[in-house]
Amino acid sequence: MSAMNDSPEKRNEWRAIFYVQARVAILFVPVVVSLLIIGALAGNDRDPAAIDRTVTSSVK
Repeated sequence: MSAMNDSPEKRNEWRAIFYVQARVAILFVPVVVSLLIIGALAGNDRDPAAIDRTVTSSVK
């Protein structure tokens, strides 16, 4: 069983899969980071005297 897994074809296949996953991760990391930054900036807006923009019918 292990002789089949140690074949160069299998190793190249796993390496190709790993490279594809790494490329996808590299593409998604900036998106996730930017969403976290946007969320942090939006979450810091907690002034109780400010108008609550989520409730359009009432103004404090």
